[in-house]
Amino acid sequence: MNLSLPQSLSQLRGAVLADGSVVDVDISKVDGHAVVTAVRPTDERAVAPDRADVLDLRGYVLLTAPAEPHAHLDKALSWDVLRPPLGDLHDAIANWKEGSAGLDEESFRTRARTAALALLRNGTTAVRSHVDILLGPDPLRGIRAVDRVRRELEGVMDIEIVALSKVYATDELVHQALDAGADLVGGSPHSAPDPLGDLDRLLTIAEARGVGVDLHTDEFLEGDHHTIGAFAERVATWPAGRIRTAGHCTRLGTMSRTELAGLLPVIASSGIGVVANPITNLYLQGRGHPVSTPRGITAIEPLREAGIRVAAGADNVRDAFNPVGRSDALETAMLAITAAHVHPDVAMAMVTEDARAVMGLPEAGPRVGARAEFLAVRGTNVLDVIANAPADRVVIHDGKLVSVSETRTQMAVSAL
Repeated sequence: MNLSLPQSLSQLRGAVLADGSVVDVDISKVDGHAVVTAVRPTDERAVAPDRADVLDLRGYVLLTAPAEPHAHLDKALSWDVLRPPLGDLHDAIANWKEGSAGLDEESFRTRARTAALALLRNGTTAVRSHVDILLGPDPLRGIRAVDRVRRELEGVMDIEIVALSKVYATDELVHQALDAGADLVGGSPHSAPDPLGDLDRLLTIAEARGVGVDLHTDEFLEGDHHTIGAFAERVATWPAGRIRTAGHCTRLGTMSRTELAGLLPVIASSGIGVVANPITNLYLQGRGHPVSTPRGITAIEPLREAGIRVAAGADNVRDAFNPVGRSDALETAMLAITAAHVHPDVAMAMVTEDARAVMGLPEAGPRVGARAEFLAVRGTNVLDVIANAPADRVVIHDGKLVSVSETRTQMAVSAL
């Protein structure tokens, strides 16, 4: 495709949908956003108009553009800099705590920008990134850096920032992080000396500011210090549109079905969305069990059966918490199938529609009235593109062509 970017589109022609139908998709501006106004069977006899705003997608599977509900853009791509040892979550936290002290704001910005563009090239048009409130004299440099990347990439992708608080971050610092650009309050209360006390502290700040929360929740396999029940009870009365997300929740995956059954109704009634992170938790969790190693993944199917929205994220990419990763939602979907035993259609939904719902984003994809956010991948069907992760991809954000990757050439986000 010889195309200039970004480029507004009015029609997509000849694309294959997940159900196997071949369609044309019309796009128009409605209230300032690009919206799908028609989806109809392709007339194979019709000649496509030679217009820059009409895109021929014959041979491509058209998907709702993935959203990344749990990233760490500030940590991304730091493996080669920090040279961490292989280890579990506690080892990774210790390495990052020590190594991040030597990273300046430009390091955070450069790596975050590179990681964000990798996500975009692979089809992700919305990202929620946890960003640490750091130790030391300039604790907000990571948040400032990611906020700058967000502004630089405005128009080609959407980025949300979660202020990831640790016990050393005072309430005042969390408020300052929100003032510096963070959208949501974050943290990992289960790892605090007083888990329920830290949970209460973070939720109180969020309530005072009128913002949502996205908490690392019960990221361990054994122990009774889980916080998900108290979290759910506290936020159940929040306004319907306020974000409440629980990331990881790996302890739910190792609970007995009896114990889990007692928690599921509480979580379901709270409006909490859960984010599983297969690649990072498979890497970090279970290292203390060299025989019959447990899978570090939450209880996806029981949660879904209880009516709880479950998304999947890539989490860490090539840092102390995970030395690998392609920044590709198709990789996350593949791991959900393999390690969590979910159906391919469910796995795809977890990185597209369900991820967008957990993030509080408007409905998107090839449906009338939905936002024009698309990933087109060369292939024959959903399972084909998950299995093969073809390099040939077309990414559309808000009705604009923002990235085209082809086997022989790559052209993405021109002028950036």
